[in-house]
Amino acid sequence: MAQGFFPVARRVFTVMGALYGAAIVLLTIPYFQTHTVFLHAVKIPWFSNYEMPERYGLAPNKTINLRISTTDNESLGAWFVISDPYYHALPTIPSQPADHIPAALKNHPTILFFHGNAGTRAFKARIQHYTAFSSRLSANVLAIDYRGFGDSTGTPTETGLARDARAAWNWLIQNGATANQILIIGHSLGTGVSALLAAELSDEAISPRGVVLLSPFSSISKVLETYSILGVLPLMKPLAMIPWASTLVKHAVVHTFATDTLVPRIKGPVLIAHAENDWDIPYSHSEALFSTFLDPLLPPAPSLPSNLASLTELQWSEFSAQLTTRTDARGKIVTTVELHNFGTMHEFTESGRKVVFLQTLAGGHDYLGVQEGVQDVIGRTFGLFGR
Repeated sequence: MAQGFFPVARRVFTVMGALYGAAIVLLTIPYFQTHTVFLHAVKIPWFSNYEMPERYGLAPNKTINLRISTTDNESLGAWFVISDPYYHALPTIPSQPADHIPAALKNHPTILFFHGNAGTRAFKARIQHYTAFSSRLSANVLAIDYRGFGDSTGTPTETGLARDARAAWNWLIQNGATANQILIIGHSLGTGVSALLAAELSDEAISPRGVVLLSPFSSISKVLETYSILGVLPLMKPLAMIPWASTLVKHAVVHTFATDTLVPRIKGPVLIAHAENDWDIPYSHSEALFSTFLDPLLPPAPSLPSNLASLTELQWSEFSAQLTTRTDARGKIVTTVELHNFGTMHEFTESGRKVVFLQTLAGGHDYLGVQEGVQDVIGRTFGLFGR
């Protein structure tokens, strides 16, 4: 029995190793990397009828199916969801809902929503976001499918998605929205898109109402370092046994979405939210992003030499003192509030703008933004309540 088991086990592990190696090699090829990062070929729900958003749970004639053109001549599919207060104030269900877009934009704030990878704007979890935003936050919602997603033309790239985001922003402005009434919200991959748009707008001294990053990552390279298959098997850990292998894979990354490097350019209020039980992107990414926003206000972080054994007692004492000084400074700047049975909120104000990190106990990856507690923090942070 034992003699038969071990040869089979060796063959199984050999095959698994070969498959793993092949998958890693494919990740270094731009074509396969693009499909892995964006998963745009996964058009769930399949065979969607975007002209009929009511099929996916939205109210009759509350949502308008749109086409938005980009500066490089791609055509994006999009939905504009009218806010509940405006929709409910109408005497009857509108027969021409598109006619109400200018008035809805004028009378209510609008959430510009950028979804994650895979799926389309008709995906169930995204529908739940639209209904929550339009009802609990009383906001209009513009949701786009990036190039190559849903019924949009083209092939996704990092630069292309940045253009798509700007096209959606410009559409809102052209139809009567003002910048301070537009709240940018991104989820997962959409946080990288949101950060690119926010940085671009800040460079042009344009101030949106704010930016919300739901389940963000600090960069695609960091995702590779921390991603675990099914939340259990680390993707890159086996490569650590091969000298330079991890570095070579990271250098092959084409779509970087390095949100952490964009932080110095992003102005205005920011809310970062992440669930502790997120199996796709660990909440350590949000901790790192919050720290990146905070770092300019703190004393420099002390560093240790690579060879800790070479530290003298005096050097260790100086390191400890610097670390204590930095920790004390953070404690004076950051306000931390425990939310019973829900999570923890960290917040600081700098140059008149608020930066918040909401760490929830639950919510997973896809459904973090539909939690009432998360929506309430969004509403209070960006003044969407009590209007």
